[in-house]
Amino acid sequence: MSQLSVGVVGSDGSELIAFSEEEEALVLKSWNAMKKDVATLGLKFFLRIFEIAPSAAKLFSFLRDSQIPLEKNPKLKVHAMSVFIMTCEAAAQLRTTGKVTVRETTLKKIGTKHVKYGVLDEHFEVTRFALLETIKEAVPDMWSAEMKTAWTVAYNHLVAAIKEEMNSLPSELN
Repeated sequence: MSQLSVGVVGSDGSELIAFSEEEEALVLKSWNAMKKDVATLGLKFFLRIFEIAPSAAKLFSFLRDSQIPLEKNPKLKVHAMSVFIMTCEAAAQLRTTGKVTVRETTLKKIGTKHVKYGVLDEHFEVTRFALLETIKEAVPDMWSAEMKTAWTVAYNHLVAAIKEEMNSLPSELN
């Protein structure tokens, strides 16, 4: 198994596991199969998050006072699709670039919003579980323990980049 030495350190000081060629291939294969249905999968991803942690809906300003059911909420649909695409694209490009490839301005914006709305480590855990379950349901014939590991490693790299942004914000925002 050939490993790319990414050498990324998480915000808690732990070194993140490198992303191998094999893991990259699994992520790319599954992402390519899912691309045709990103709107539906993005919404399923977020509905799974809210199923696991109903209180997480309060973190989204556009959902707080909404009377529209979650599965029909147009703002949630757009947000869910964009987050799902960003997460999958970042995973697909991780080995090629050796780092999370989300535009720096986007990463700063994500970090700021996550701090502003009170996102905690537990939220990232729930999100990872929901992501893995969504992918498992989307590509059941491809799903394996190796694919689960590949997506977990890639997601952990994205979360480390987001947390790094969150931790770099001025203390008055934290």
